[in-house]
Amino acid sequence: MSVDTRTAPSGVRTPVTFHIFKNSQHWEPAMAEYLNRIGAGLILVDAAPLSYDWIPPKVVGREKEQEKLAGMFASIGTPGMSCRAVITGNVGSGKTVLSRSFADDLTRHLSSVRAIQPVHVNCRNHPTTSQVLQRIATSLDERHPERGFSASEVIQGIRRNLRTRNQHMLLILDEVDHLLRKDGGDLLYQLLRIDEGREETGTLSIIIISQEQVLDQLEAAIISRFGRSNHLALEPYNAEQLTAITSQRAAFCANPRAISEDILTMIGAAASSSGDARVAIELLEYSIIQAEKDGDDIVEQKHLQNADVRQGRQTVEPNIVDELSKHEQLILLAICRRLRRDPEVTSGDAEKLYHVVCEEYELKPRGYTTFWKHLKALETRGLMESRTATATVGRGRTQHITMPQSLPGQLEARLEHALDQ
Repeated sequence: MSVDTRTAPSGVRTPVTFHIFKNSQHWEPAMAEYLNRIGAGLILVDAAPLSYDWIPPKVVGREKEQEKLAGMFASIGTPGMSCRAVITGNVGSGKTVLSRSFADDLTRHLSSVRAIQPVHVNCRNHPTTSQVLQRIATSLDERHPERGFSASEVIQGIRRNLRTRNQHMLLILDEVDHLLRKDGGDLLYQLLRIDEGREETGTLSIIIISQEQVLDQLEAAIISRFGRSNHLALEPYNAEQLTAITSQRAAFCANPRAISEDILTMIGAAASSSGDARVAIELLEYSIIQAEKDGDDIVEQKHLQNADVRQGRQTVEPNIVDELSKHEQLILLAICRRLRRDPEVTSGDAEKLYHVVCEEYELKPRGYTTFWKHLKALETRGLMESRTATATVGRGRTQHITMPQSLPGQLEARLEHALDQ
């Protein structure tokens, strides 16, 4: 028996009871058994630690760098003092995790001495002076208006807000090279001089982060305020460090004993050629997906075989993206973003995603014929593979795209960097 509602001519909705019968017997719809694996948690219990943006409770693999960073901020516990640091390193070298974890640890450590207010701004997402200042201002006051104030007025408003609260801001400007390319170093210079001509000092400390050697892009006046000795350059991770990172992520995301130390060591070794923590995390996620897809509650070596093909024996180097045309890069970026979470993408979806990426980079997308030509050029270079299958919607056939020879996450980062140049 089931209950539905019908609208009578009078406009009043009244309940109507009806029965479902099959072969003259009472019949209830069966649960869709093919969905049983979704949410079953055979291995994965929390997907958050597999995100690149996840901040662990303790940083592993960068203990020496933590000590160096702490040394650069040795005087921050003293009222009236400000500190600065520049952190550089390749994609996946732990720059963001190191700085954000340091800010959180510092806030707790000095809680009885000085009120630290950490603020993190990703300049890739907020590449202009006004956008960065708006992010800082709204972190202190959500009601801060978006328009109507000059940069210097917003900066002094931030200063007044911090002084009123008796707080010291630790500002992290992540991927600062995007801000420098867009607006130059003017904002950095103004922030570094926020207390100039004031009796009270020590309003703001700054950490800037970049993949590039940003010190070479800054004016002498800014470099002198940061100090070249306050530059922390992160080297690529080695196999041991990557294994430690993978083990930590596995401990937080997976069922206990689902992933052995041997498997974690293999993942660390497979990712060591890149030195990129993101590669290790992606291999961990991929192996878990493969195991659960097979209905297994532990990750075995067989689940890493495809991952080994994608990483250990991959034939495509990430720097090949530098040789592509602008729209080939945009198409490949669109495909990579989808394949980071799905095993394949149809050519129709890839075209739609390409249009979204074009809008993001404020470029006009090419027509279908040119799009298809670029798609085939990418396949010829070995960056992707396609197979033809019957379309699931409508008639005809469609192309299903995969990347068995590459890691989508690694290529995505390289493509974003190339497109931002």
